[in-house]
Amino acid sequence: MTDFLLLAFIFLVAGVIAVPIATRLGLGSVLGYLIAGIVISPALSLLGVDVISIQHFAEFGVVMMLFLVGLELEPKVLWQMRARLMGLGGGQIGLTTLAVMGVAMIFGQPWTVALAIGLVLAMSSTAIVLQTLNEKGLMKSDGGQSSFSVLLSQDIAVIPMLALLPLLAMPELADLAGHGADAGHGAGGHGEAAHGDAEHHDDGHGGGDHGSGMSLVAGLATWQVALVNVFAIAAVVLGGIYLTRPMFRFIAGAQLRELFTAAALLMVIGIALLMTLVGLSPALGTFLAGVVLANSEYRHELESDIDPFKGLLLGLFFMTVGAGINFALLFENLALIVGLTLGLIALKAGVLFALSIVFGPRGSDRWLMALGLAQAGEFGFVLLSFATANAVLPTEIADRLLLVVALSMLLTPALFILYDRVIAPRFDQGEEREADEMPEDSKIIIAGMGRIGGIVDRMLSAAGYSTTVIDYSSRQLDNMRVFGVQAYFGDATRPDLLHAAGIDNAKLLVIAIDGQEQITELVRYVKANHPHVHVMARAVNRHHVYELWAAGCRDIIRETYDSSVRMGRSAFEALGIDPHHAQQMADAFTEHDREVMISVADVYDPDIPATENTAYVERVREVRGPIQDRLNARMSAIRGLTEDS
Repeated sequence: MTDFLLLAFIFLVAGVIAVPIATRLGLGSVLGYLIAGIVISPALSLLGVDVISIQHFAEFGVVMMLFLVGLELEPKVLWQMRARLMGLGGGQIGLTTLAVMGVAMIFGQPWTVALAIGLVLAMSSTAIVLQTLNEKGLMKSDGGQSSFSVLLSQDIAVIPMLALLPLLAMPELADLAGHGADAGHGAGGHGEAAHGDAEHHDDGHGGGDHGSGMSLVAGLATWQVALVNVFAIAAVVLGGIYLTRPMFRFIAGAQLRELFTAAALLMVIGIALLMTLVGLSPALGTFLAGVVLANSEYRHELESDIDPFKGLLLGLFFMTVGAGINFALLFENLALIVGLTLGLIALKAGVLFALSIVFGPRGSDRWLMALGLAQAGEFGFVLLSFATANAVLPTEIADRLLLVVALSMLLTPALFILYDRVIAPRFDQGEEREADEMPEDSKIIIAGMGRIGGIVDRMLSAAGYSTTVIDYSSRQLDNMRVFGVQAYFGDATRPDLLHAAGIDNAKLLVIAIDGQEQITELVRYVKANHPHVHVMARAVNRHHVYELWAAGCRDIIRETYDSSVRMGRSAFEALGIDPHHAQQMADAFTEHDREVMISVADVYDPDIPATENTAYVERVREVRGPIQDRLNARMSAIRGLTEDS
């Protein structure tokens, strides 16, 4: 018990100290965890800690993360991603594998060893990339979605890779396979005897029973294994559709939050266990479950319950990567390892950049994907240990490749920093730029200096009001400043920047930024944390109005509505109706539309599909019936007055 408490204390102290420092320096939490792991590595070595075993436990954070990612994706969205899953993801895996295989054969490796190396290094780090994208708010960007497509394709590809690797076994290594444990296959020097043991490396990512663990597919024929896999995936999907809602409804009746948390963990762990028993990736299984539950009314509760565990386990995983670096072996082969690592990053970035020209994002998003996925990943540890245990890779090659995998993961935060500070600003302005300092005493904040925000600012300024205008486009702001318009550079969706702009003392926030999701999230944040502020939000369409209403906004302006009403009024005049009655007809339509919008918004729930929301469907039908009839009668009456005159 004392050893466990001491170990937990060491990891927690390292994380609590290193991560805030790294975050404050702009390095990100992932690099903070990696540095923390490097710092505590000597202490773990003295205590004889098996870092790899801890890493296998911590990798369950990846499983939880993919479950949460799945909750954010509706099945129709996943279907829309099919081109990127096959084009970008499949292309990246295939081309990277072939490129690495070619390089390995040039260095004299047999084609079987070269192919195994290519498969291992084709993987990227799901844990680091998704964590960093979410942390930087880039997950919803085109580059973020493309990166996710590639990572998901890689996770799926692990299954056939684990089936293929044993077929590449080298007869001359077969007699040595049982001695892999003595070679120290881990990335670090802690507990080497366990690093190469096959049963220690069956970490639940797939591949069936490679040691003494339980398996439902051991001894089955290939077609039988495939059939069991299909049944397992079907069980996850059907269970998510038909069983989770009654289960959570039953548990919610107890009104004990800790019981709901336990149920959420039970579901994730149960799915991971099932996938492991049938030789599939638990990360893939929980991702599918998350997708199935994306439309569930319990989605947000599941997110809030699972997220703390995911964050802690991912932090522990990153620390084990840092602690697992074998510096003795690294320094003995420093030039070779560093050269291989940098070469791998350059090769994968080049492949991804080339594929993005055909399938993927453009501009800075193209660089985001290419640099973000240029490392090897945690699945590399799994595939390397599996390949070594099955006499596919010699031990000395596996040891060096483990260092390449770990070092490339360690360098990934630096690649994101390169993107943030060098590449992204070049596509925005051509030079790096920090957020401007803003006055903290402004009572009016305008987010967005485009067509809408600019006009609002001109009207308020003409009336003598002082405003603070924030926009994220340097080019737009510089153009405005040429004409004497004062505005500030920054991302208005960032809470710290809003605080700097004086949101705590503001009376009015006008949201005129682009992006439906960004507008809605900003409204939700301000209404939750600064309820005293009157929020006026730009809506891009009718359904966006309903989303903003559900988020708490009561002053919503549709960006094309007023101009459309004016065009309708002009159409009346062109048809011979006098201007006075044309205006009355326009006013009648506006009053009717406002009544309809409020009536429908009151029953709209963004977490429930419109076709499944009974109250919403009934209200829309009512709008198309009696309420519409009242408008028709009023408009006809006004038209009759003008014709009589």
